[in-house]
Amino acid sequence: VQLQASGGGLVQAGGSLRLSCAADGRTFRSEVMGWFRQAPGKEREFVAAIRRNGNGGMSYYADSVKGRFTISRDNAKNTVYLQMNSLTPEDTAVYYCAARTRNTIITMLKLRSSYDYWGQGTQVTVSS
Repeated sequence: VQLQASGGGLVQAGGSLRLSCAADGRTFRSEVMGWFRQAPGKEREFVAAIRRNGNGGMSYYADSVKGRFTISRDNAKNTVYLQMNSLTPEDTAVYYCAARTRNTIITMLKLRSSYDYWGQGTQVTVSS
């Protein structure tokens, strides 16, 4: 299974970007898909995650992005999206998508180690 992230780029503060991440390679069912980010010199951190609709389609966010970012998914396309609005320079990072094949509790889906597959990352740069 390969995850291909796209949509990153350079944007001014206050602007928006939409990231996409498509899973391909073989028939793949992900119970949870998520986004993490890593800024220079920092640990990779949780951004958002979403369950499959059959499990309520529940989504979860880091406090730092709540109200500005929206995660969604298209199960038929095995694709997850991250709509990012009101971007600030603090959002500058490489953004990684991840997928988990089994469902889990909220605490676990915010951990990097909980995910089975990772994309290659896409750079998001927000200028002030």
